[in-house]
Amino acid sequence: MWVLPEERLVYGMQLPVQSQSTIYAEGWEAEAGPDDLVEIAHTADRAGFAYLASCDHVAIPRRLAGAMSTIWYDPVATLAFLAGVTERVRLLSHVAIVGLRHPLVTAKQYATLDHLAGGRLVLGVGAGHVQEEFEALGVDFERRGPVLDESIDALRAALGPDEYPVHHGKLYDFEGLGQRPRPAQDRVPVWIGGSSPAAVRRAAVRGDGWLPQGDPRDRLPDQIARLHRLRAEAGVTDPIAVGAITEPLYVGAPGWDVGRRTLSGSPDALAESLRAYRAMGVHQIQVRFRSRSRAELTDQMAAFGAGVAPHLD
Repeated sequence: MWVLPEERLVYGMQLPVQSQSTIYAEGWEAEAGPDDLVEIAHTADRAGFAYLASCDHVAIPRRLAGAMSTIWYDPVATLAFLAGVTERVRLLSHVAIVGLRHPLVTAKQYATLDHLAGGRLVLGVGAGHVQEEFEALGVDFERRGPVLDESIDALRAALGPDEYPVHHGKLYDFEGLGQRPRPAQDRVPVWIGGSSPAAVRRAAVRGDGWLPQGDPRDRLPDQIARLHRLRAEAGVTDPIAVGAITEPLYVGAPGWDVGRRTLSGSPDALAESLRAYRAMGVHQIQVRFRSRSRAELTDQMAAFGAGVAPHLD
């Protein structure tokens, strides 16, 4: 299983284009497509990014489409497509709403992805929040937390080394059903998303990693302390990869309005600011760059990899 280094901060990013919520999508993404994703993935591979991430929604109701848009690429298809054009960067579902599907279906998809990608999958999972999506697929929205808990347990079995996995639970029951190909990894890392008390507890007890959802810097230390306390209380001794989503970034002087929350400046200044995450106990940061075009984004990624990343230790 992929274990993040203790001595340095690694960095990854959510792919643009594949999800276009108005909260974070840049204007140029509306007309972008597969060629843009390929070039961004190539840049990530060259610039030392630890992972590329893709989101998961099946369908967006009209009441939310204005804010969320209806552009949500399928994460398995997207990550598999990019697996074929990259060599090193890992592939993260951030996050897969695994409770919407039977665990054997999810396992078949992601095991095949890991097999084809040579063991580069990180399975990020979360509870979901769009009620109509659950209702349309016949899943109980109000019980999505317990459904996710058992889905994680079932996926641990179904993505393990056994060709005939076994799981006997309240919601899912399978034994004697073979699935190949198996994942290339002996143990696929499962990172759990969410910042609610239930999500932090779930990550502490069941996760190999925690993917907070927009916690500001001043809130993270208490959240991380709670995560470790709950993990110790549960008797889990394996290391856990703690993540954070940084403020929007721009390497250098932008020369245009990048928004008041954006961190911009010299590589040294950005590295100094981002090292504060490591001091909190964060192992990986998910970065996002302000940009007006694909070219500006890939330039920013390259500048980060060359100028900022070497100083994150």
